[in-house]
Amino acid sequence: MGTPPEMDQLDSEIFESMGELGEAMIAKGEQVAQRFGVPAFCLKALHELASPMAMRDLGRRLHCDPSFVTAIADLMEKHGLARREASTTDRRIKNLVLTAAGVGLREQVEQEFRKLMPWRCLDNDERACLLSLIRKMVRAESGADDGTTTTPPTGGQRAGEVTETFVISQPGG
Repeated sequence: MGTPPEMDQLDSEIFESMGELGEAMIAKGEQVAQRFGVPAFCLKALHELASPMAMRDLGRRLHCDPSFVTAIADLMEKHGLARREASTTDRRIKNLVLTAAGVGLREQVEQEFRKLMPWRCLDNDERACLLSLIRKMVRAESGADDGTTTTPPTGGQRAGEVTETFVISQPGG
């Protein structure tokens, strides 16, 4: 027994709309990165580094190989946004820690992102419903019944590019 044609059409429209939403959010991320003079791949690293993290763990979260994490760490160190520190439990492990400038930039970037998110056009009840639906889909996708979520893969066509351009400033300033 096949899927009714109207369900195929609905699934197709949802798929297309999710693709459009994803593209729009990536474009907004690139705009924010450009405004702050930060390579787009560093935005995710800034977000993930809410607390000190082993570089290998950052690589897992960013879904990239260790050499790319090293390039990210080098670039962030060069511009005073992060520093490497030996782990207190195993000196062979290097943690990446945001500096005060990195924390400040992280806060500015995330504040800018919150202003630009497409769900800002929704009222509070609609946003709560959207959040509930997203969490339900993530749980179903990950097979988790306990309400836990997984980190979605990141990347894209230009995910591995490294640039030397780095300007730390407020948007428009």
